[in-house]
Amino acid sequence: MPIANSEKHLASIWIINPNTVISHRFQTFPSMPNKVKIFSGRTTQYLAEKIAQSYGTELGTVVVTDFCDGEFQPSFEENIRGNDIFIVQSTFAPASNLLELLMLIDAARRASARNIIAVIPYFGFARQDRKDKPRVSIAAKLMANLLSTAGVQRIITIDLHADQIQGFFDVPVDHLFASSIFVPYLKKLGLPNLTMASPDTGGTRRVGTYAKFLGTDFVICYKQRNKPNEVGKMALVGDVTGRDVVLVDDIVDTAGTLTKAANIIMENGASSVRAICTHPLFSNNAMEKIEKSPLVEMVVTDTIPLKKKSAKVKVLSTASLFAEVIKRVESHESISSLFKFGE
Repeated sequence: MPIANSEKHLASIWIINPNTVISHRFQTFPSMPNKVKIFSGRTTQYLAEKIAQSYGTELGTVVVTDFCDGEFQPSFEENIRGNDIFIVQSTFAPASNLLELLMLIDAARRASARNIIAVIPYFGFARQDRKDKPRVSIAAKLMANLLSTAGVQRIITIDLHADQIQGFFDVPVDHLFASSIFVPYLKKLGLPNLTMASPDTGGTRRVGTYAKFLGTDFVICYKQRNKPNEVGKMALVGDVTGRDVVLVDDIVDTAGTLTKAANIIMENGASSVRAICTHPLFSNNAMEKIEKSPLVEMVVTDTIPLKKKSAKVKVLSTASLFAEVIKRVESHESISSLFKFGE
């Protein structure tokens, strides 16, 4: 929330912890006895608050001062010396979200934090993980370089678009999977003739993993793009007659691929079709496409805040998962055991 400031060059000041009241810029805060502190940038405060609550602590206070020239300056408003600092911030557009995270990491390093861990629910630029044409950047690698240079010592994220992005870092990366949230939800639905589906060939491994966990078959949609964010031809590989189909994807952007796949699946005799997706970007008119599609429901997580609500869109929280991982990082326990179903 912006608060007024008498200095003319300041546009506003944002306080990330809404429960904290600052009477003036130089108020001091008592240091907390615990060694773990969770902070957030502005864009992911809604999720960071739930993570902190699930962990059993309060969200630390960060003040972000906006200047009239467009610059901003984040600062920690409490002692973090010698603490393990977890900074929660997704890096979806605009790019200032990434810059804010980098500045928070740099500030924590300069304030002598013992360990600096970036919790990045949605890792932006992950789709630019290779050179798909001449003279382009590998932006995902650049993001890794920037985070490392800023001083991050560990990354926690969920459902990277490409697993190999972990190799872009020279620090530990805890790559979590939303399957630990979606699989229990799908089991509770009790669909009688469940079949999993991938909206494109790139998701074959992902949908195969879900099918294995749920003990069912899967089908694949083969697509050809006319240009980015525009699907040309699509064909279904596999039989869905009389089946309750669940499409699986990591990112839904414009929803063109997903809704086209849902149409084709129903045209091929499926009883029903729904979708699960970790990161709901919902660009342009994606929500309208979903509402007009044959999808029974679209189940997503809260790694990205929804721009608008829809009766078809259900949000499952990742907060308890991230909180549990933070606990395990601190206690040096296994994280991979969280994703072993039926064992």
